[in-house]
Amino acid sequence: MRRRTFLAATSALAATSALAAAAALPAAVLAQDLPKDLAANPAAAPWTGPFGGVPAFDKVRLEHFRPALEAGMAQEWAEVEAIANDPAPPTFDNTIEALERSGSALDRVQTIYGVWVATLSTPELRALDKEMQPKLAAHSDRILQNEKLFQRIDAVYRQRESLKLTPEQDRLLWLRWNTFVRNGAQLAPEAKARVAAINAELATAFTAFSQNLLHDENEYDLYLKEADLAGLPADVRAAMAAAAKAKGRDGEYVIVNTRSSVDPFLTYAERRDLREKVWRTYYSRGDNGGAHDNNGLIRQILKLRAERAKLFGYPTHAHWRLANNSMAETPQAASELMERVWPFAVARVKEEVAEMQAIADKEGAGIKIEPWDYRFYAEKVRKARYDLDMNEVKPYLQLEKLREGMFWAAGQLYGFTFHPVTNVPVQHPDVRVWEVKRGAEHIGLWYFDPYARTGKRSGAWMNAYRAQETFDGKVTTIVSNNSNFVKGAPGEAVLISWDDAETMFHEFGHALHGLNSAVTYPSVSGTRVFRDYVEFPSTVNESWLRTPQVLNRFALHHQTGKPIPPELVAKIENASTFRQGFDVTEFLASALIDMKLHLAGDADIDPDAFEREELAKLGMPAELPMRHRTPQFGHIFASDGYSAGYYSYLWAEVIALDAVEAFREAPGGLYDKGVAKRLHDHVMSVGNSVHPREGYRAFRGRDPDVKAYLKDKGFPTS
Repeated sequence: MRRRTFLAATSALAATSALAAAAALPAAVLAQDLPKDLAANPAAAPWTGPFGGVPAFDKVRLEHFRPALEAGMAQEWAEVEAIANDPAPPTFDNTIEALERSGSALDRVQTIYGVWVATLSTPELRALDKEMQPKLAAHSDRILQNEKLFQRIDAVYRQRESLKLTPEQDRLLWLRWNTFVRNGAQLAPEAKARVAAINAELATAFTAFSQNLLHDENEYDLYLKEADLAGLPADVRAAMAAAAKAKGRDGEYVIVNTRSSVDPFLTYAERRDLREKVWRTYYSRGDNGGAHDNNGLIRQILKLRAERAKLFGYPTHAHWRLANNSMAETPQAASELMERVWPFAVARVKEEVAEMQAIADKEGAGIKIEPWDYRFYAEKVRKARYDLDMNEVKPYLQLEKLREGMFWAAGQLYGFTFHPVTNVPVQHPDVRVWEVKRGAEHIGLWYFDPYARTGKRSGAWMNAYRAQETFDGKVTTIVSNNSNFVKGAPGEAVLISWDDAETMFHEFGHALHGLNSAVTYPSVSGTRVFRDYVEFPSTVNESWLRTPQVLNRFALHHQTGKPIPPELVAKIENASTFRQGFDVTEFLASALIDMKLHLAGDADIDPDAFEREELAKLGMPAELPMRHRTPQFGHIFASDGYSAGYYSYLWAEVIALDAVEAFREAPGGLYDKGVAKRLHDHVMSVGNSVHPREGYRAFRGRDPDVKAYLKDKGFPTS
């Protein structure tokens, strides 16, 4: 999700208008009234309508964004300056709480703007984004480097022992102080200036990286005829036909250059030459030379990050990113976990490849297994070993039924109910909205944008449009889930893969993290936690997909309506450790390269050569790629987001599977009410109001143990 850098997580999104927020400030720090042109701009105006106000997606146009962003920055700067120059002695109220109230207008703009950039991109919007991102970065630096403001924060921080703060207030104060220190508040003026210049350059590079990637995803379509489709299931063919028709090529079939389109083709297509072509096109995104090649940008980004880290007093970008900003705390701790798992994963890949090669040889294919063969022959192994054909499972995996299953499981665990609403504007006709309630209590809104389209970035993610808070009155959250499923023909059920179903439950777990939030201050609300902890609640949520309670009710055949047969469920469970070598190795390869790139300091790196050479040193199996090759690794090069932090998914999965064991040990299993309440009370509801380590210990009674992860993957546990 898109995050501002004013805090370690996202800054406050007030539900009240900016005028009301300003009125709530102490008199000494009142900012200017909201400018009339800003109040009238639908991208920045206070949200109105039902549910405490909703984004005016129906009124916003491209031309609104530049003036809204510029006015929003001016408004926030005026509010911050009022706080920094308050003549009254600094207190928690007039400094830390005042900052919580600042910036609401800009947050509203950035929320809507971020949705447009991620899901409704156009050449005109991309040009604007190239212009605005450096300005937004400079605005953030201007605040973080405001000397008078930091002196007030520091003064309050030094008094913290005598202030009688609540635990949440103490945590908020530390986070605010730590964020300013980590971003150079204590640097000399010339160093501050250089950090600001670096951040502006990085913002430009991040935007260019993302836009290059989007170009290669949008421009490299492969159109096929029916004769080319041997082996593809009917639903995959139908989706390819519908996608081609939407692109004006009725009667043809198209593979678009995104994972949700590519993976089914690589899994089932019998034409090996076409599998290779599709594979090479997908894994060459950002690496095709010319104007949209990302290698030069990567080299620039790495150099700038290394220089900035040294200015901050850290040996590398990796050390800066993890210090006081993660559960792992050090690159060494993160690397040790990855290196413990890596040999098991690679050994399993060798076993998997041997089984696939044996089948290929038996069939007389006359080939050596290559990366474009892995998914195809893995399915043959699955069928041979477990008598499980995922084509038999897919007819039961209807997108809409699984969505209902997510709702049902969330009701069992957290007491939520979901009610469709039609009286709120949306940014695209594909988007739908539900009100979330617990009993009679309104909790929030959930927006769902499930389908791929031109101008929408690939992948699946969660956004928080408005964070929960009770600071100046109760503010409920608005969250969204976004996917890239290929839309089927009108009236036909959209069938998805088992992997995509797990991804749906995972991303919905992020949404539940936001919806369950019950804190006072917006800056510690919901998913605004350490990067290597935020994936924990979402990963836990994957576990409810495979429960009989969900499968029996919601895995219904799209034609007969009958539930998935118990014997098929048993086969899925028996095959739960299948292809874990591939899944873990492709992930770990990306995570290890990420860490190695950012531990290399200011070395002059050729990204392609570095990737190739480091993978060879690791003993990377030739039969599969990294999950995200370096030139397309948006997690780490489209922002600072997961840079030196892609390991977080492994770290969080270790915690998540240890947490699932707590359910398995309880009388009620995965639906045990007592364990669910502990999960809610100590994880889902507390956001960043307590240190994640303390929250987990309160839930589990101890620190997480890696054995549950190793067991889940079928790896040795000793």
